[in-house]
Amino acid sequence: MFLVTGGAGFIGSNVVAALNEAGRSDVVVSDILGHDGKWRNLAKRQLADFVPPAALLDWLRGRHLDAVVHLGAISETTATDGDLVIETNFRLSLRLLDWCTANTTPFIYASSAATYGDGEQGFADDPSVAALKRLRPMNLYGWSKQLFDLAVAERTAKGERLPPQCTGLKFFNVFGPNEYHKGTMMSVLARRFDDIRNGRAVQLFKSHRDGIADGDQRRDFIYVDDVVRVVMWLLATPKVSGLFNVGTGKARSFKDLIVSAYGALGLAPNIQYVDMPEQIRGSYQYFTQSEVDRLRRAGYNGGFTPLEQAVDAYVTGFLDRADRYR
Repeated sequence: MFLVTGGAGFIGSNVVAALNEAGRSDVVVSDILGHDGKWRNLAKRQLADFVPPAALLDWLRGRHLDAVVHLGAISETTATDGDLVIETNFRLSLRLLDWCTANTTPFIYASSAATYGDGEQGFADDPSVAALKRLRPMNLYGWSKQLFDLAVAERTAKGERLPPQCTGLKFFNVFGPNEYHKGTMMSVLARRFDDIRNGRAVQLFKSHRDGIADGDQRRDFIYVDDVVRVVMWLLATPKVSGLFNVGTGKARSFKDLIVSAYGALGLAPNIQYVDMPEQIRGSYQYFTQSEVDRLRRAGYNGGFTPLEQAVDAYVTGFLDRADRYR
């Protein structure tokens, strides 16, 4: 039996789909569905149980699980309720880590590229305490993930007992089906797709940095199918532990992303550049790019989908259909 926390969310529901497609119906999801239609992410899935996060620790008593995939979190980079974020993202993660340690259960958890902050320290997924302490996350969400990475690193450095597999994944800019409940945290492609399809101009930020063209701010965009392949590989390779970046290793521009969507529909690009709001200009990231050498050295050879191919799959397979859900 597998437990997927955050299993009704974006990445989580895609992991649940992959488990089902691999023949596993003994999948338990822990999440909060709320009122925003998130249940639709699981409408095509088979579950053994659905557990509210507040009841999870009681539910775990006496259980045997094949693995815990811990993806549940408050992931909004604009979150401001510090107590709620720490309780949800840090303290619950510690409790699950302790449970998996005591019950010798593989534990795969979501960290985030948000831990890298403005990127001044680079994007190397060095798991040492010293390297992690040099990072400066720029928001509450990133800090909460950083705290947990440090807690795991500290236990590792001291030789303390950990789960038989303990693996953290620093996700970069993931996009793909089932992200629609995320509101402003959806990918730019999902947020602007109806504009693209209906002939309206797509607005992207102008550059306010010398040497960088409008729309050429770059991110490491990774298709959710690639992320899921990494998770499924880890579940099948329990000897691999550590902290790993999950990105393509190739930064692409927002303009590239949107032009690819127009191309998938056979339309000419229609992009309008607008001033970036003053309040975010000082903290806006112009470049993120994962280093994926550690993941490859660990044995992963699944590769990553090129941006144009990933956008085409998302647009033609999901966004441009009446049913956009996986």
